[in-house]
Amino acid sequence: MNYYLGASRMNNQTVSSAFTLGALICIGLSILGYLLADSLPRMKAMDRTVSVKGLSEKEVPADIAIWPVRFNIAENDLVKLFAGIEEKNARVVEFLKARGFEDAEITISPPSVQDRHAQGYVNIRDIPFRYTANSTITVYTRKVDAVVDGMKQLIELGKHGIVILGEDYDPKAEFLFTGLNDLKPEMIEEATRNAREVAEKFAHDSQSRLGKIQTASQGQFSIDNRDSNTPYIKKVRVVSTVQYYLVD
Repeated sequence: MNYYLGASRMNNQTVSSAFTLGALICIGLSILGYLLADSLPRMKAMDRTVSVKGLSEKEVPADIAIWPVRFNIAENDLVKLFAGIEEKNARVVEFLKARGFEDAEITISPPSVQDRHAQGYVNIRDIPFRYTANSTITVYTRKVDAVVDGMKQLIELGKHGIVILGEDYDPKAEFLFTGLNDLKPEMIEEATRNAREVAEKFAHDSQSRLGKIQTASQGQFSIDNRDSNTPYIKKVRVVSTVQYYLVD
């Protein structure tokens, strides 16, 4: 008799525990369902974003100039050829120093000499000069304005019998801008501000408000000539991409 009574009590406890566990599970599922139902609209709202680009551009003067002055000379006598190169090199250096350039800014490269009789595919009788040479004198300077003015005055060397080679096939003058790091903070700020103005306009037109930034990326800076006629004026450009949340 006691055995059956103990078994009955154990069965009642098992049923009670199972009922309690089931009730707790139901309550938990109900709470989870409520939380999911409440959070889904919020999650959906967080998915509403707008991606915009902001541009910043500045025109700046170049701060370094690399100016190769190149001329050619022809002779039938090799000794006279090198004597002529030395004379004309000295004349070019004198021309450059007269325009404010110093020795440290001027480099004379070794001449390039060609023996045209050594070329087997030409008729020697058709060649008036056996030897030809090119000499290059390069100016590397921060006096950009002096280089621009000097390039306009190269005709003066022609008056001394120096044939200056054009830039079609020869090294051209280069103008560089090295002050990018000083411009970066201001230009990034401007690009970001422009991006936000575009985003605010979009949010207003869509009857929303602009939220926090979701992602932002800074594009690469580019430095180009403003145009082909003024390579000593540079255009610095950067585009930033910013993605904002939209809220009601």
